[in-house]
Amino acid sequence: MRSVPVYAAKPYEVKIGEGLIGCCGEEIRKFSNAVRAAIVTDHTVSALYEESVRQSLESAGISVCSFSFPAGEESKTLETYGKLIRFLSEENLSRSDLIVALGGGIPGDLAGFAAATYLRGIPFVQIPTTFLAAIDASVGGKTAVNLPKGKNLVGAFCQPSLVLCDPSSLRTLPEEIYSDGAAEAIKYGVIEGRDLFEKIAAGNWREQPQEIIERCVAIKARIVREDEFDTGARQILNFGHTFGHAIEKLSHYEISHGKAVGIGMLMAARAAERFGISRENCALPIAEALKQNGLPLSCGFSAAGLAEAAYSDKKRSGVTVRMIFPEVIGRCVIRPVPVGELEAFFRAGMEE
Repeated sequence: MRSVPVYAAKPYEVKIGEGLIGCCGEEIRKFSNAVRAAIVTDHTVSALYEESVRQSLESAGISVCSFSFPAGEESKTLETYGKLIRFLSEENLSRSDLIVALGGGIPGDLAGFAAATYLRGIPFVQIPTTFLAAIDASVGGKTAVNLPKGKNLVGAFCQPSLVLCDPSSLRTLPEEIYSDGAAEAIKYGVIEGRDLFEKIAAGNWREQPQEIIERCVAIKARIVREDEFDTGARQILNFGHTFGHAIEKLSHYEISHGKAVGIGMLMAARAAERFGISRENCALPIAEALKQNGLPLSCGFSAAGLAEAAYSDKKRSGVTVRMIFPEVIGRCVIRPVPVGELEAFFRAGMEE
């Protein structure tokens, strides 16, 4: 088993190993005296793993209740969050109990936001079951729900007490869901690891998921330690996200997060080249990496429409939007872009 420490205000471990889902109760009992746990998951993941998690928790002397919701971005709303908070209240969970987020980024976001706010905060554990959640969404403490105006506009920072990544869960993923995670792995390579980028770009990395998960988590853990609350250096992790969130919004979330971020990274690389920000052609290798991992290269939306959607992005500060651009593969920079110039950057990011 591999382990990556995360040195946030509340330090914790990210454990990576085969079979962790089946022994999650034992791992949780090492740090918690909880009597009860609420599993938060979606209907798809519930059918696959909820019973295993329940049995493990109960074997460790923790009684279990569960809250599940329809899978998909459409569930990541204040309405679902409200139902979850009421459920926790009706189940009489106390501050000495805990929440277990089981699934991808959406259960993690909802469970984490509930953990941050129910009774002013109770512990929670992340058990990611998608590649994207394992390498990115489950680590770092960002939790949120969407509003009609934009993605992740209501939320809180809430670090988990433990993250348990079981790579065996990745074997049940549909190809397109696995590819979503590959986009985030490409992101980590572009921002801080040319060798990691080259492994992902080769397209044959799936034989060693533990190594890739560990490397991505270690990169994120280092950045989170430097800037836990996303006021400076941590914003580098948003590479591709200003473009990507706009794509998601205009598609009504029919284009998934990973695919949208992949397109967004390519658009950012093209814009960086055309505005003289990059020092090498980053767009070509990023495009090849996306293709090798089954990810799309375009979205079909107009620059004007994307710029308008990006205006509500939470990364906007006054009259600028903080955007991330690659200088070279392995290093990115943060640049404030005036809102009035957003359309020009989106247009520069489109294929000629």
